[in-house]
Amino acid sequence: MTGSLPIVAAAAVFIACAALAALAFMLWQARRPAQPEADADLKRAHAEAAARLEAMIGLLAKGQSQLAHTVNERLDSVSHRLGDSLEKTKQQTTENLQKLNERLAVIDSAQKNITALAKEVTSLQSVLGNKQSRGAFGQGQMEAIIQDRLPKGSYAFQQALSNRTRPDCCVFLSDKRPLVIDAKFPLEAVSAFREAKSEDERKAAAQRVRADVGKHVADIAGKYLIPGETHELAFMFVPSESVYAELHESFDDIVQKAFRSKVVIVSPSLLMVAVHVVQQIQRDARMREAAGRIQGEVGLLIEDVRRMVERVDKLKQHFGQANEDLRQVLISTEKIEQRGDRIKDVEFADGAAETIRAPAMPKLVAGE
Repeated sequence: MTGSLPIVAAAAVFIACAALAALAFMLWQARRPAQPEADADLKRAHAEAAARLEAMIGLLAKGQSQLAHTVNERLDSVSHRLGDSLEKTKQQTTENLQKLNERLAVIDSAQKNITALAKEVTSLQSVLGNKQSRGAFGQGQMEAIIQDRLPKGSYAFQQALSNRTRPDCCVFLSDKRPLVIDAKFPLEAVSAFREAKSEDERKAAAQRVRADVGKHVADIAGKYLIPGETHELAFMFVPSESVYAELHESFDDIVQKAFRSKVVIVSPSLLMVAVHVVQQIQRDARMREAAGRIQGEVGLLIEDVRRMVERVDKLKQHFGQANEDLRQVLISTEKIEQRGDRIKDVEFADGAAETIRAPAMPKLVAGE
């Protein structure tokens, strides 16, 4: 369709040029002197030119009609495509506006969450600033970790030991000796160490950290590590990953000293890992206990099978004896039949066969 427009236009131009040429030829012939033969030829040429001109005019009209039809089709196609494009653009614009509104709603919700989080951080700072509130916060965080990952009955909070002390948590291992977890940590010294501005203040705060943490480690080892009653290790829970990292980075000697005292300092993530290990130990212990019970039941089952085999052997012997008795009975029956046949074939002297009647069985009278 795209190549038809130039062709039609070229045809129209050609027809117009031919018509002009024919008209010029007719005018030229009209100006020549009149001659009979020339007039006849001129008339024939004039007639032929007129016929050709009419044919060209018809062809030109047909080309113009095709051109108009083609132009109308092109305009319809362009209008249809333009309408589709506008409709698609409208839909895309509507969808983009809807997505933009959704994202604005998400941003608004995130802004509200950030505002609420800022308030919570402020309240958390106030909680951590109070020693009693901080202890309750650490206790609650530790209890949440334990309760979420260990089954009930495998731990206890504030359980009394033989020396009348009550640790924050006791986790019962496979040997029934509890693993003690202490959730109280001296945070004031670490906070002072972080907020120290001069070198002297930093040194004084570091000495305070070593003294407070060392005393707390000694208290845990003295109160909660009871030989034969509790596990040989105890956990000191630090309810902050950053504080735990600060201890390992700046006070590695305290961490090593605590480990030598059999007190392991753990952060929330390490406590989760330790609880997971304890869970695996408890599961293995339950599996070993279940395997022991299964082994005992299998032993009893083997004894039952052995007794059943013995009884089957005895039953087999009884069946064998019964089969032998039955075989003997069948042999006796065959002999009786053979004897009956021989008795039946006996011939008497007079040649007459007499019927041998069996003696009548005595009748049994009730009471005899």
